[in-house]
Amino acid sequence: MLQLPGGNAICYSGYRDGQSPGDKTYPSLAEILEDLTILRKNWQLLRLYDCSPHAERVLQVIEQHGLPFQVMLGAYLGAEMNNFGCPWGGTHTEEQLEASKLENEAELRRLIGLAKRYPDIVFSVAVGNEATVDWTDHFVPVPRMIDYVRLVKAAVLQPVTFCENYVPWQHKLRDLVAELDFISLHTYPVWEYKHIHEALDYTKANLASVARLYPGKPIVITEAGWCTNSNGRGMHAEHAVQELQAIYYQDLMDWTREAGLLCFVFEAFDETWKGSPDPLEPEKHWGLFTVDRRPKLVMQALYPDLMATEAAAIA
Repeated sequence: MLQLPGGNAICYSGYRDGQSPGDKTYPSLAEILEDLTILRKNWQLLRLYDCSPHAERVLQVIEQHGLPFQVMLGAYLGAEMNNFGCPWGGTHTEEQLEASKLENEAELRRLIGLAKRYPDIVFSVAVGNEATVDWTDHFVPVPRMIDYVRLVKAAVLQPVTFCENYVPWQHKLRDLVAELDFISLHTYPVWEYKHIHEALDYTKANLASVARLYPGKPIVITEAGWCTNSNGRGMHAEHAVQELQAIYYQDLMDWTREAGLLCFVFEAFDETWKGSPDPLEPEKHWGLFTVDRRPKLVMQALYPDLMATEAAAIA
């Protein structure tokens, strides 16, 4: 019987202005400690996306400071096959694909190493993130994903999963499900032009569409959230506001707690490095906190101290 920890869960990527995984500028140990000091007030579980120096530092800070977090540790898998259905560039040269395969193998070695080094902190591992959905720019074929999952399962004691949008779980990932300890599902009503009044029902339907196919297989929501700024790409701009984020977050928390579902909210902090240079690029604006660590509306009642700090700074 699979036993996963309970508690409030959140996705954490600590990159600040001027930092980016693309150019390998990572948050410092002090910056990570500041972030985790903020998050420990309300969350017990963190999800990390890769095994970069950022993830290593997060695990180091948790251990050194005795912080009360457990971590779902992810491996980022790059493209191993061209995906011509990706609207922002899913094509690569053969040399690039071969280099990506080698890097993926190295990333999985890092995943295994960190899972073994921090057995009391890392409670599960995720072999990849959104690498099989039709629109991904880092496509990995399902047979290759199965090989990777088997490799990791043979090497670690933690439960093993794969994080993906709800749609591929309905069809193309059926063979992969048998290899996993649990399914990790992503659901984003605002990305699919849903109004706030239908958002939670849509999330429930996303989950149900997968759960009915795999009776007895545990499901974790590893990404669900609401954007707070948008240029209109991929969503109605008028829906991307803090007031609606606060409503969806509360509805999501009430439902998942009542249902006994583990749900990682996306995302702790805004990520200005993501997406296009447009400051209204939606990818940049999913945080419950801004990139300068100020609570958005959804968190202001819980973090009056950070609000007071902001007011003092303005004064």
